[in-house]
Amino acid sequence: MPTVVVMDVSLSMTRPVSIEGSEEYQRKHLAAHGLTMLFEHMATNYKLEFTALVVFSSLWELMVPFTRDYNTLQVVLVTDGCLGIGRGSLRHSLATHNQRSESNRFPLPFPFPSKLYIMCMANLEELQSTDSLECLERLIDLNNGEGQIFTIDGPLCLKNVQSMFGKLIDLAYTPFHAVLKCGHLTADVQVFPRPEPFVVDEEIDPIPKVINTDLEIVGFIDIADISSPPVLSRHLVLPIALNKEGDEVGTGITDDNEDENSANQIAGKIPNFCVLLHGSLKVEGMVAIVQLGPEWHGMLYSQADSKKKSNLMMSLFEPGPEPLPWLGKMAQLGPISDAKENPYGEDDNKSPFPLQPKNKRSYAQNVTVWIKPSGLQTDVQKILRNARKLPEKTQTFYKELNRLRKAALAFGFLDLLKGVADMLERECTLLPDTAHPDAAFQLTHAAQQLQLASTGTSEYAAYDHNITPLHTDFSGSSTERM
Repeated sequence: MPTVVVMDVSLSMTRPVSIEGSEEYQRKHLAAHGLTMLFEHMATNYKLEFTALVVFSSLWELMVPFTRDYNTLQVVLVTDGCLGIGRGSLRHSLATHNQRSESNRFPLPFPFPSKLYIMCMANLEELQSTDSLECLERLIDLNNGEGQIFTIDGPLCLKNVQSMFGKLIDLAYTPFHAVLKCGHLTADVQVFPRPEPFVVDEEIDPIPKVINTDLEIVGFIDIADISSPPVLSRHLVLPIALNKEGDEVGTGITDDNEDENSANQIAGKIPNFCVLLHGSLKVEGMVAIVQLGPEWHGMLYSQADSKKKSNLMMSLFEPGPEPLPWLGKMAQLGPISDAKENPYGEDDNKSPFPLQPKNKRSYAQNVTVWIKPSGLQTDVQKILRNARKLPEKTQTFYKELNRLRKAALAFGFLDLLKGVADMLERECTLLPDTAHPDAAFQLTHAAQQLQLASTGTSEYAAYDHNITPLHTDFSGSSTERM
């Protein structure tokens, strides 16, 4: 995920650190040395990673902005652990964060999914001598516990700072390398961004699942059959070119641009199965089903960024034997050659998917769905059409009216009931002189029932209550059948 580096440049970061046998350093120099190490690692192994740099003291300044917007971020806070004193200090802010107004709220928790890593330019003993460590731990807790605090082991020196940032790199910035396999064909690839461990159920199966480093393709399927399935995450699959000694080509830190361009040219001339797969999927309009682990699958496919550029992508399905119900169980899918007849037909003009359930479920029935305004408009117009044909369409009129009424109550759409009631009253006033007298009675009765249901409080607002036709006696009185 993209990274925001927040560096403390307050006065306390200028405190000197004596390193024996060398010039005098300040804590901010140690921080800059560690960040340089982190940025060089990301430039080498995370070339697609976007990073923003923010420096702050009593004020803040965005030094390097993002080039696009993101929903999920990884925040690295570099500080010496000094909390400051007085109003506006971290100690004061933590003590009063519950008392702040919404316009002046404490920044944590962040309003987006994130992980907070705090890099302290101090050792553990120094932080424990004050309440600094406790306050920093509260920052992690306020961010929903997502993150970790790193401290320098031993004396403050460049070597120990490198060791601390190395632990951060191992935890959060180690590239995910894997081997993509299809029969006898293989390719070394990098999956970006790194797939996160996934917990299926914290109560039943709390152990996080991680994908294998051997990604084996188990089959291919048409894009139309896979459709747009629900996925956990999406990742780029990038080929890694290796030379004869097994070292990566073009991934090391080069002295100049010419060396890097030369390495990229060499890598471009080496045949790679990953490139072959990408081109084949793009031309054939298919996706590859890949095994991620026991009863865990994903799919490889070509996705275009523009008219001329496309990438090999991998999407992860939810773990389980049947992640996509319309395909059935993954273990039961097989090659077309194993089937007695071609399931796609002799002319490839049909598809065996989606699979039909063997048993018709007892609860399978038509339900009212208003995803688009046109669906709601159609249901209201159906009621009005039947209303104009009363009393011949009395049963159909009340059937459609009750269907709309139940859906509106289920969705909490009480204003709809009042609106339809007003429409029925208007229809009543527009009845021609030749209309059957029963039509006016039924419309008035239905409008009154909807008005009562729109209050949401009376017995007529109960979900199971049905509006029944009004039995009329044109000789003088009318009574409602209960």
